[in-house]
Amino acid sequence: MRSPIPDYLAEVLADFASDTSGAPAGYIPELATADPERLGAVFAMVDGAVYGAGDVDIEFTIQSISKPFTYALALADRGFDTVLAKVGVEPSGEAFNEISLEGGSGRPLNPMINAGAITTHSLAGAEGMDAAQRLDHVVSGLSAFAGRRLSIDESVCSSEMEHAHRNLAIAHMLRSYNILTEDPAAVVEGYTRQCSLLVTARDLAVMAATLANHGVNPLSGERVVPEPVVRQVLSVMSTCGMYDAAGDWATQVGIPAKSGVAGGLIGALPGQIGIATFSPRLDAHGNSVRGVSLFGRFSSDMGLHVMEVPAAARSVVRSNYVVGAGPNAIRVLELQGGIRFAGAERVVREVMDTAPTEAPVALDLTMVYSIDDVARRMLLEIVRRLTLDGHDVYLIDPEFIIPDPDPGDGGRVSVVSSLGQVGSDAARRGRG
Repeated sequence: MRSPIPDYLAEVLADFASDTSGAPAGYIPELATADPERLGAVFAMVDGAVYGAGDVDIEFTIQSISKPFTYALALADRGFDTVLAKVGVEPSGEAFNEISLEGGSGRPLNPMINAGAITTHSLAGAEGMDAAQRLDHVVSGLSAFAGRRLSIDESVCSSEMEHAHRNLAIAHMLRSYNILTEDPAAVVEGYTRQCSLLVTARDLAVMAATLANHGVNPLSGERVVPEPVVRQVLSVMSTCGMYDAAGDWATQVGIPAKSGVAGGLIGALPGQIGIATFSPRLDAHGNSVRGVSLFGRFSSDMGLHVMEVPAAARSVVRSNYVVGAGPNAIRVLELQGGIRFAGAERVVREVMDTAPTEAPVALDLTMVYSIDDVARRMLLEIVRRLTLDGHDVYLIDPEFIIPDPDPGDGGRVSVVSSLGQVGSDAARRGRG
């Protein structure tokens, strides 16, 4: 059976492909040449499964999406007290390149605006590192989040440095307050090179999933940063990651997120999923137009708003076993707990990995106490696809957790209250 998740992603991309509003970033010449038709989306689960559709392997520069990851490195390297003494956590309500400094102290309001991100870059790595050592540490750290070695786009970096006057002005102001304690120009160059790292939507989804997975890269298994750091980073992303659109985003989408002016957008939902989209046309806030629309759709379709607290997904499949032998064998997947999107995706993969050879397949919902709408639809799609593959499918559902199940075109399901009824019905069909 083929997973329905890539099909879903392709369908949603098609729904938004015709939106041509916005334009690529025009203030950086190299970014202005981006193909505005590029469009892709990737889901990366916290146990390593990755699904994508569209332009998921096209490289582009990470830009401001690097900010939460460098912030995480700084927190891990220098400790919370040191970093918080230099960079606050309050939303600015202003554009990303505003000079938002705290009155008196000169401390940037948060690490997601440029003033804070420039400061954060200076705090990555051990104290006393020179600019080259620090940059190498940042590149290595972001590469660990992505699970592969990332490289710098030198042409984009040069183009940005030629137009870095505002960032240089911010850095000099930070130096005047002793927030920066070294050459402002060297810090800005390192920060610009950090933003010029080449990534794909697939990379970004894995980086986001590393945050969602408590700091452990779900593909490599490497712990990149400690859990307390992840909580801090996701909290700041929730309130500051989308700049002056952060309030609308928090209430309508509800996924801790960060955008970049090359068209990337990431979201990390703790314990469930990392999401990345790529579309270069930007809105007035500097966020990807179609990326924002896609995230809104994903959140709505799958109940991913962070305030809708999910149940654990990994334990949804309680057991997977066969009853009987030969032509009387029945494949049984026993499910449990509350099932949401991530749990349903785990069931999808269990069915795919098992590749049942038994004609009857039973999904036992006896120990399931709740199932949301997206999980219900996903389980019924499993039923439909198993039917099309030639299986007789049963729902063991004594409490009617899924009332009036309809698998859709080509699907067929029998609802029973016990495994014994599955055996009786299967035997009756066999005699027929």
